[in-house]
Amino acid sequence: MGISSPGIGSGLDVNAIVDKLMSIEQRPLKLLDKKEAAYQVKLTAFGNLQAALSAYGTTLKSVNVEAGFRGMTTSVADSSVLTAQTSTKAVAGQYSVEVTQLAQAHKVKSAGVSDVNAALGSGTLTFQFGTYDSGLNTFTLNPDKPSQVVTIGAGQNTMSGIRDAINAAGIGVSASIVNDGGASGNRLVITSKDTGKASSIKVTVAEDGTAPNDANNTNMTGLSQLAYDPTLVAGSGKNLTETATALDATLKVDGISITKTKNTITDAIEGVTLNLLKTNVAAPTTLTVAKDTGGVTGKVQAFVNAFNALNKAAKDLSSSDLNKPGPLEGDVTLLTIMNRVKAELNTPVVTTGPFSRLADVGVSFQRDGTLSLDSAKLSKVMDTNYADVATVFAAVGKATDAQVSFVSATSSTQPGSYPLSITTAATQATTVGSAAPTSLTIVAGVNDTLSVTLETTTATVTLGAGVYANAAALAAELQSRINGSATFVTAGKSATASVDGGNIITLKSARYGSDSRAAIAAGAARDNLLGGAPTEVAGVDVAGTLNLVAGTGSGQTLTGVDGLKIQVAGTATGARGTVSYSLGVAAKLDTLISSLTSSTGPVATRQQGIDSAVKLIDKQRTELNRRLAATEQHYRDQFTKLDTLMSGLQATSSFLTNQLKNLPGFTSKQ
Repeated sequence: MGISSPGIGSGLDVNAIVDKLMSIEQRPLKLLDKKEAAYQVKLTAFGNLQAALSAYGTTLKSVNVEAGFRGMTTSVADSSVLTAQTSTKAVAGQYSVEVTQLAQAHKVKSAGVSDVNAALGSGTLTFQFGTYDSGLNTFTLNPDKPSQVVTIGAGQNTMSGIRDAINAAGIGVSASIVNDGGASGNRLVITSKDTGKASSIKVTVAEDGTAPNDANNTNMTGLSQLAYDPTLVAGSGKNLTETATALDATLKVDGISITKTKNTITDAIEGVTLNLLKTNVAAPTTLTVAKDTGGVTGKVQAFVNAFNALNKAAKDLSSSDLNKPGPLEGDVTLLTIMNRVKAELNTPVVTTGPFSRLADVGVSFQRDGTLSLDSAKLSKVMDTNYADVATVFAAVGKATDAQVSFVSATSSTQPGSYPLSITTAATQATTVGSAAPTSLTIVAGVNDTLSVTLETTTATVTLGAGVYANAAALAAELQSRINGSATFVTAGKSATASVDGGNIITLKSARYGSDSRAAIAAGAARDNLLGGAPTEVAGVDVAGTLNLVAGTGSGQTLTGVDGLKIQVAGTATGARGTVSYSLGVAAKLDTLISSLTSSTGPVATRQQGIDSAVKLIDKQRTELNRRLAATEQHYRDQFTKLDTLMSGLQATSSFLTNQLKNLPGFTSKQ
């Protein structure tokens, strides 16, 4: 039987000997652990650097917004009359504002019923919007507000069901039930969601053959109780009662009379939105528009603070507070990144304004490597060149032609001033009638149905039956019905219909360019409206050159060399001024930081390299552990053999000693 416990036979402490030998053999393993720990420290450091760069990039993106440097503030002497907001187009100044009438939504109510769940009638309700002239007793359709149809089915034919059906349709009106406390006091109240005279409601009823309907669409029986045409007689098509007249807002700005359909007015003072709250007849209040210098100063200070935070993070990574080496001391990647950032901060930008350096607007480097803002200098700059501060920081595009607007640029777009020349202005597709309408009378099932195509979408449009006052009224009905078509609404398509001096109707797509189409298929209804041979004209894309290089047109959008994209409105051709593009410091740094923090950037590359090194160490450790296990086993095998040998020798020695003791005359020497 072999020795089960090493050293028992020989007295050697085999385990201790092997352990000491293995501690020497394991030194490379400890070196690998130390090396991995160092890598992990660097990996954490680069993670912190990536986070610091990302935080810096977030601030740069907020600074790289032109509008943030051109903001305006508003204040109203009497804020109970109105409030105001501004856009970058606003101009500093003071305005006298007198509100003489608030815009009001049209509201009508039905006759009362005692039970809101009793059958009222089924069929369809067609809602149209327009202007009612009580003096002339005329209702003129608003062509910009499409007709809407609500179907009232058998399960919806009660007052409460009709209310729910109208509200679920989302058609520009809301419905509610109001109880006035009387025996038959439940009334359906219908309110236009838009204010203004041109949003007055007209309701046309088409009953089905289900009781309590009586096939009369204008009397007070069945669903026709909800018919409302203000030009008709009460009880015979004018079956709802007006409770609130549709009114426009009227006001005076610096003595100039203004009429608008809403109480939120965006086009009375350029760049200023007015929110009218109440009237102040004969007691005008003062609206003050001023430069938002505080907002600009805040943005510039944020820009300064963000760099200083990045700079501190870089210093912390390169050295500790105790002047000991940091995890990235002398690291080429860190040094390169910070040098590139500082180089951008020191490089003049190409702008069309008077400023090209950060120092021009009060931002400069200090001896300790941080940035500092001279608020007094920035304030002085804003006093005289408020709009130009943006060019130092943000990407700014602008055109000298008021009908040309900057859309976007790419990372390849070079700063500069680009002359613009238009050879072809964009147009919308049209179908022009060959003759004035044959008849102003639309007869259901005879000349009321049209197959209309806008771009690649086709829908069936049905005109309202009746006698129209003139060709303009027919055009308004056509536009209203087209734009109210569920098919076109879903597809995001729309069109306008207009008449010329000869009462010729023209249908025009809202879309510009070669993808635009506005067509009506042949048929009795088209022939009545447009004559027998209307002319369909395709839309045309804008064409021209930017910086003498032909651009690519799509609708009104022209894309030039290196991706500079503009929108060209109007019909003028030839020279259209210039389009300038500049890249401010924040814009350039934004691009730089995005590349530095990308998955292929230097930080990510270093992290990937360190990860690979750590994985290699893991492989080396695995191999080394395998070898150490084999070495330990070898040592144990060798010492086990030695233990066995020595045990045998000791047994032989004991035997010989005993034999010698038995020899005659043997004397043991003590």
